[in-house]
Amino acid sequence: MATPPLHLAVALDGAGWHPAAWRADDARPHELFSARYWVDLVAEAERGVVDFVTIDDSLALQSLRRGVPDDRVDKVRGRLDAVLVASRVAPTTSRIGLVPVATTTHTEPFHISKSIATLDYVSEGRAGVQVRVSSSAVETAQFGRRDPNEAVPVDDLFDEAADFVEVIRRLWDSWEDDAEIRDKATGRFVDRDKLHYIDFEGRFFAVRGPSITPRPPQGQPLVSALAHVTAPYRLAARGADVVYITPHDLDELHRIHSELRSHEIEVGRTGEPLRVFVDLVVFLDERPGEAAARKARLDELDEHVFRSDALVFTGTPSELAAHLEAWHVEGIAGFRLRPGAQPHDVSAISRLLVPVLQARGSFRHRYEERTLRARLGLGRPANRYATGVAR
Repeated sequence: MATPPLHLAVALDGAGWHPAAWRADDARPHELFSARYWVDLVAEAERGVVDFVTIDDSLALQSLRRGVPDDRVDKVRGRLDAVLVASRVAPTTSRIGLVPVATTTHTEPFHISKSIATLDYVSEGRAGVQVRVSSSAVETAQFGRRDPNEAVPVDDLFDEAADFVEVIRRLWDSWEDDAEIRDKATGRFVDRDKLHYIDFEGRFFAVRGPSITPRPPQGQPLVSALAHVTAPYRLAARGADVVYITPHDLDELHRIHSELRSHEIEVGRTGEPLRVFVDLVVFLDERPGEAAARKARLDELDEHVFRSDALVFTGTPSELAAHLEAWHVEGIAGFRLRPGAQPHDVSAISRLLVPVLQARGSFRHRYEERTLRARLGLGRPANRYATGVAR
């Protein structure tokens, strides 16, 4: 049996994933909060016919201390809103998928559902969302609706996120595909019988619906999640289309992959199986040793050796291509590459790595499918509320 095509995504975050990336020679720190910076990064990824980009986000200032402010002034602090960045970038691109992060813990599913539906319209079927939970007291204190001194069990956070995903999916279906009539002669713009209350009542949300935004072009924009342990694995199995995992070797990859599939069975998942992407932080240069030396210079500036939850790769395009191919045959859909420093490593992915993969027959030469779901081999789901569709 032929190996399915390899998929690539790029994870964008500030100046890059290394804390000192903003101090690299070719960094653009003065532009981090400009539209042009993000337009350029995504255009570069699209040049490499990458499947999609994710755009990172959070609800508090970045910190090197998990959940606690670090008061550092020598690191990038501050962000633009990821969903709004994606909406700004969408009209300047034509094929690449756009997947911003949204935190489920302190936001409302109604708002996120219409934001991502709007992004799907603006991008003509290329939208998705990466859902994320927050256990940080700092982020809790930003909103004032929960007690920041009261710890919420991790399982509750992920159960809430699962309900959040269920609500946004129902809201995307709350308009049938042909609900809009737009008949000037009769004066009927919409068929009210084809707009549906979702009447969701759960432990965390009670949402009536319908949405105020018609059903998105993809029907259901892509839902993705990063997962390291059992609770997020179960969240992904329950409601995501794509899961990002962080193994450091093949044994760990096999264990995580097996656990994910067992959770899919446990939760009674039907339809398409999860698309599994492996996350890698990449420092990439043409000459042997150059990427490692570049990372070492950034480590020196930061006064720490950079490590990550994901495997950190330093090397040449050929070395990275061999690594990706060796792991791809183990049954995963693809890889999400986190550029160590932007824009350097984004350009290295599109201009160095992708041509090597193409020459080896491992990656596409052009975009074929119009929508993000179709590119990942996912069908356009039937509307759960349409007559004759199983609930």
